[in-house]
Amino acid sequence: MTTAPDMPELTALDEVAALVGRHDDLYIRWSRGPGVDLEAASSRDDLTGIALPGLSANALAVAPWWDGRPVRLWVARRLYDYSHLPREKGSTVRPWLLHGHEAGRGPDNEPLVTQVEPVGWIAPEVMREATEEVARQAGVWGPLRRVR
Repeated sequence: MTTAPDMPELTALDEVAALVGRHDDLYIRWSRGPGVDLEAASSRDDLTGIALPGLSANALAVAPWWDGRPVRLWVARRLYDYSHLPREKGSTVRPWLLHGHEAGRGPDNEPLVTQVEPVGWIAPEVMREATEEVARQAGVWGPLRRVR
């Protein structure tokens, strides 16, 4: 694993979608960043405190059942699903993109990623674009902590 003190910022949803279209080993992680995460290279289960064998992340690889639909919409939904985390875990939590190897599954069935190579921060404007893209869809949807 490497650290990324000067990690670039990805500033457009189309830029992230293009990367996802070219790579099947990309993940999104919401945290204080690789400078903190790669020191321990392990997430902790919030409920039990148990160290997990990798970093909790969410896969961005497009599922086969997506069947040619826009990668942009896929990425927007994947980003939007966890957009509640900065409100829940603190304003220093941000999304960042990484290459990695899925080494197992965590208690919420999330991928646990090892061999992490940071790619870039997801800029706030990308999150705004993702939110707008999701809002344009016909169905009712919200981040995973769906409280109404």
